[in-house]
Amino acid sequence: MGSLKLITIQGIPVRVHITFPLVLLWAAVQFGRGQTHVGQGALFGVVVTLLLFLCVVLHELAHSLLAIQFGGRVIEITLLPLGGVAQMERLPERPYQELLMALAGPVTSGVIGVGLALLTVFLFPLRIWTDFLRSLSSSGPLSWSYLLPYLAITNLFLAGFNLLPAFPMDGGRVLRAILATVMPYGRATALAVRVGQALAWMLGLLGLLSRDVLLILVALFVYSGATQEGHLVQLRTALAGLRVRQVYSHSPQVVHPEDPLGHAADLMLEGFQSDFPVCEEGRVVGMLTRTGVLRGLKEHGPQIAIRQVMEPEFLVVGPDDDLFDVQQRISESGAEAVPVVDGGIFLGLLTRQDLEEAYRLVTAYPALLPRRR
Repeated sequence: MGSLKLITIQGIPVRVHITFPLVLLWAAVQFGRGQTHVGQGALFGVVVTLLLFLCVVLHELAHSLLAIQFGGRVIEITLLPLGGVAQMERLPERPYQELLMALAGPVTSGVIGVGLALLTVFLFPLRIWTDFLRSLSSSGPLSWSYLLPYLAITNLFLAGFNLLPAFPMDGGRVLRAILATVMPYGRATALAVRVGQALAWMLGLLGLLSRDVLLILVALFVYSGATQEGHLVQLRTALAGLRVRQVYSHSPQVVHPEDPLGHAADLMLEGFQSDFPVCEEGRVVGMLTRTGVLRGLKEHGPQIAIRQVMEPEFLVVGPDDDLFDVQQRISESGAEAVPVVDGGIFLGLLTRQDLEEAYRLVTAYPALLPRRR
């Protein structure tokens, strides 16, 4: 999966990317380098990084909980090397709701930063700030008393950086929400995406001129996020109001659980279908994927029963399901095809190719498929 689950908060899984230990290692090296006590500096780096990512979780939770209040649907929060992301299956529909949801994260980070700064002033003499800034700029000796000011400044930077008007940062959603009050949602997204891409080019150029690798990586991250958001909204706009029954394949080839695997291989060679619903008395009991066929032939040969190699757990959709929601579910599951079922009875098969053809057709001629609202 590429990530590991840490905890569930308010029904939202919080996961960490498998590369996260590399961030801790990088922090240990960076903070330990040049210190008289290398071990203490490395430990400081690890601790401050862990606390910073805890603040990132709070930042993403603020987005997520407010989105849920507005009817959004949050799949999970994932901690990545460059920060965190709340993956949402459904966003709030009204511009002011998206505006408030987008601002919730930076506001949370800002409150944390200001709160930690005030706590630092309360606990330590004011000169700790000058000592901390001097140590930060000259790689001077680190003190554990610098922990609070470091977290305070980093959270304030996080709040400001996320307000940059570019996807996937919160500022991109803020910009889109504001634009969506005076123009259609799709056009507002397209304009916000272009602003984000332009900002990414500027950051990348600045990174090249200054030979700052981190800035170049941030530019690539911003450009990729903006492009992905633009494509997602194009897809949502194209498929809005369409239902599964309008695009699924009604007469796919099906196999029986006791058929030999070689029968499915013959069907693959005879046509273009590579995933097969496994049906018994009109009901789907499994899915036989192309990967399953190839692995089964290699490991067991063509005579093994399909029941032995089929997938007993699989995604199922209904004929009246929203096509965009189904597309998102299929994308997340990694499936190439899913059975369409009504009342437990198998109706047909919806494939990625069906979705791609529907997208291309309605993009070329929107009136081709009637929409339900």
